[in-house]
Amino acid sequence: MNTVFTIGIFLCFFLQFLLLTKKKAPTSDRILAVWMFVIGLHLFSYYLYYLGFWEKYPHMSGIHHPFPLLHGPFLYLYVLFSMKSDQRFHWKNYLHFGPAALFYIYMIPFFFFYSAEEKLMVNHGELDDYTAFIIFSLFAFFASGIGYAIASYRLLGWYEDLRNQNFAYKESIDLSWLKYFIWGIGMIFLISGIVVMLEWGLGVHFGFNTDLVLYVPLVGFILFLGYSGIRHRNVFADGTSQIQQIVEPKPSGEYLRSGLKAELAQQYHGKLIALMNTKKPYLEPKLSLGNLADELGITANHLSQIINQYEDKNFFDFVNTYRVEEFKQRVADPDNSNYSILAIALDSGFNSKSSFNQVFKKITGKTPTQYVSDA
Repeated sequence: MNTVFTIGIFLCFFLQFLLLTKKKAPTSDRILAVWMFVIGLHLFSYYLYYLGFWEKYPHMSGIHHPFPLLHGPFLYLYVLFSMKSDQRFHWKNYLHFGPAALFYIYMIPFFFFYSAEEKLMVNHGELDDYTAFIIFSLFAFFASGIGYAIASYRLLGWYEDLRNQNFAYKESIDLSWLKYFIWGIGMIFLISGIVVMLEWGLGVHFGFNTDLVLYVPLVGFILFLGYSGIRHRNVFADGTSQIQQIVEPKPSGEYLRSGLKAELAQQYHGKLIALMNTKKPYLEPKLSLGNLADELGITANHLSQIINQYEDKNFFDFVNTYRVEEFKQRVADPDNSNYSILAIALDSGFNSKSSFNQVFKKITGKTPTQYVSDA
């Protein structure tokens, strides 16, 4: 077990160093770096408790107690700033750390006014001054971890809509790996909460230190998050962001107040279809809503409205429908018989094999291989 903690602590501080030395690191990387540092401190302080240092040095006890309240906010803010074009950290973002700060304020008497003997008595349950607070803390820890995991997952769902509304490709802006991490964090807090409730509430004895249910899996997720986070480039702002117009998903009812009259919208829709059929902008693998809006001479918001209203699709599906049709035409051309399916797909505007297979199956109900065989 000593090896597990040593590896986890080392990884935290090493990954923090790599993130802070990353060139043109966006706010999301800085948040992840601070989070790695906090996790490292958390593991280190608990490791000292695990080794029995609290018994030798009682004044060290309780230092890491509010730390579990920090992981949920860091997770949420990392996901949030991985998607935001505005990379400024506002004062409202600090409010997420308010509960942890309140916990430390409440523990000031314990830190500064309790003697070493009194702290030992609290740790052993012989002095019940903080018993109610500890029970409340446990519920707060698990509620915070699970709650922020749910909020972060919902935020990723919003991001999926945002991406599909603005981009006709998924490669290099995919945060699907983060879904697994969010699920993992949520499950760790959920399982830890169940174990603690069974142990404390029902008196179930598991025969091992149940704290390790939280700390051991955390070490594995440190490696996964650190590796993925270092490789990840911020979606909308990496220090040299080229994306100028980002349209947020809107309910269809909001288009009634957009200011774009029906006649003008129909005209632009006709121009859009003509542009797609003549210039074929969808052949550009990294086509964005902003790029296409510039071609038409309208705002990205109005173009998004036109596509959603007249095509009943988001931008991603709209563009890739044209790419699928382009692929069908090219694969039916005898001149292309010597080319592979992937080569024709890439020439049709797709950016990767995986994206092509997913989109083609979604639109046609068949895999590309099945379609070509049946043709």
